[in-house]
Amino acid sequence: MKKNFWRNKTVLVTGHTGFKGSWLTLILNSLGAKVIGYALNPISKPNFFDGAKLTKFLKKDYRANILNLKKLKNVIKKEKPDLVFHLAAQSSVLVSYKEPVETITVNVIGTINLLESIKSCKSVKSAIIVTTDKVYLNLEKKIRFKETSPLGGHDIYSASKASCEILTESYIKSFYLKSNECKISTVRSGNCIGGGDWTKDRIVKDSVESFLTNKKLVIRQPNASRPWQHVMEPLFGYLKLAEKTYFDKNKKFTGSWNFAPSKKNNLKVKNVAILGKKILQSRSQICTTKQIYYESERLSLDSTKSLKFLNWKTLLTAKKALELTFQWYKIYYNKRLKNKIVKFTFKQIEDYKKRLNFNF
Repeated sequence: MKKNFWRNKTVLVTGHTGFKGSWLTLILNSLGAKVIGYALNPISKPNFFDGAKLTKFLKKDYRANILNLKKLKNVIKKEKPDLVFHLAAQSSVLVSYKEPVETITVNVIGTINLLESIKSCKSVKSAIIVTTDKVYLNLEKKIRFKETSPLGGHDIYSASKASCEILTESYIKSFYLKSNECKISTVRSGNCIGGGDWTKDRIVKDSVESFLTNKKLVIRQPNASRPWQHVMEPLFGYLKLAEKTYFDKNKKFTGSWNFAPSKKNNLKVKNVAILGKKILQSRSQICTTKQIYYESERLSLDSTKSLKFLNWKTLLTAKKALELTFQWYKIYYNKRLKNKIVKFTFKQIEDYKKRLNFNF
């Protein structure tokens, strides 16, 4: 990454009040960017963004629906961002079963609205559309998915995100390759963990809430294997890709990119729970329940492309990522230390920058 690239750049982040959006807001702030946020109010209670008063790290904090095309267009026209990160979405597999129409509408139409809004804004030179590792057609064959692997989706959430990938590629070919200077890429990461995620039915969040109160933890898929990674890992990958595309006159960096850990960082859900129990020194009992809805048993991505062209790879083991995450929640739920959670988050960010061996 180029030193001082992000300094004074105006960056629009949709979904800035969510888990990933909150971390991206603080990372961009630490790099000297002027961040414009566009999102609904946080759904979960508690939540990281409002709970830690992160709005002070923004140049503007717009609370509006991504489905409001007129509002979104007006904000982008007014703020004239240099780069855009699209994170606004309904991000839960289980919620997608209960609210399929809303999931499809928010994820698909919301993405189209973003692509439409930046199409006529000449200031935007780079846009990153964040999807998920679940966009691939997963036949449970223990393979690592490459960017060229077939897309699919057994559940509504996965299908909605795969649709976003297809539509974004169509928009790039139809409107952006020749007649627009903006370069667009889609990014897919592994299972992101880190402090501040209170999304319903997340194993880390459920573990923390059970272990800190010594209550029973019930898990759905104890043997499901996932590519766990700390949220900072893919976010810095997205930043590097955005920087590359910003200067990419030939648009060779457009398209899809995987940002996921190596297969050795895959851990079973039950092992995540066991490690969390140990770190938080809990007496809680861990038990399982019958799975109601389909969720993939195994999932692993191949990030060779990101390593080859961006020199990106994960620097933290799954165990280290989990330690950082559980330590964050331990601070947050400590009444004496909770007011220091933002400072603690910035420390984790700065420590990660040192691992990158780059002087920002």
